[in-house]
Amino acid sequence: MIEICEVGPRDGLQNEPKILSTEEKAELITRLIESGVRYFEAVSFVNPTVVPQMADAEEVLNALPKGDGVTYAGLILSRSGLTRALTTDVDCLHVVTTTSDSFNLKNVKRTVAQSVTELEDVILEGSAASKDVLGVLGTAFGCPFEGKVESSTVLHVAERFLHAGCTGITLADTTGMANPQQVHDLVKMFHREFGEDMKLGLHFHNTRGLGLANTLAGYQAGVRRFDSSISGLGGCPFAPKAVGNVCTEDMVNMFHQMGIDTGTDLSTLLQTSSWTETIMGRPLDGMLLKAGTA
Repeated sequence: MIEICEVGPRDGLQNEPKILSTEEKAELITRLIESGVRYFEAVSFVNPTVVPQMADAEEVLNALPKGDGVTYAGLILSRSGLTRALTTDVDCLHVVTTTSDSFNLKNVKRTVAQSVTELEDVILEGSAASKDVLGVLGTAFGCPFEGKVESSTVLHVAERFLHAGCTGITLADTTGMANPQQVHDLVKMFHREFGEDMKLGLHFHNTRGLGLANTLAGYQAGVRRFDSSISGLGGCPFAPKAVGNVCTEDMVNMFHQMGIDTGTDLSTLLQTSSWTETIMGRPLDGMLLKAGTA
């Protein structure tokens, strides 16, 4: 069984020139719930002047349907983000740092070491407030400014986040630099270091066309939790040439073709993808929406 973390409402929208209304964001998530998705990175508690697409995080959470086993997570980059998050009923905190100093300085104006030190306290406080906390490690497979990021650096940051109280880790390919062999090797190293029972997720972008190949490599290495975005929406405002995330309906189609359950209905996902393309007012990147299932 695959667990999907749908990041379209956050990562999918944060780089779009068109800013959706609170009501449109809530409808997008509601439609995805109807397709069977049960875990969302729904909002981001970031500076609204820097990422105006995410300015209405509190309002979005208030507008969402509750219950039915649905979990809503919010992205946290700093203590100020935690302060905002703790005024809401968000279920889970996704605490994020990248693992490259050059990228992290552009993203949050801190070195990796400075971010990790601050975020350890954020993780502790979030856990003390009875929130589930996951750590998200960006540029885990490479940095557009520095190139290779050492696996030992990624695992060291993961260790500090887990020690502070994270219940799991997501390794993120922020700018689509990963390849399947690299994914397989890093997942195996993570499992050797922290055990195969430690919750591990993977987050891929399709910048160089390897998103689904990397997803499959992660699955074959033992991962069962994957981030994806409806219609392939996505991109980072601070990443050069950033394009969308792995497309949710394309990923679901791949797993269903392999006989692997995702807990979702593909036809309903495709209807939501078509609606999303209409609401965004431009052609989107999902392949299944173009080609169909037949």
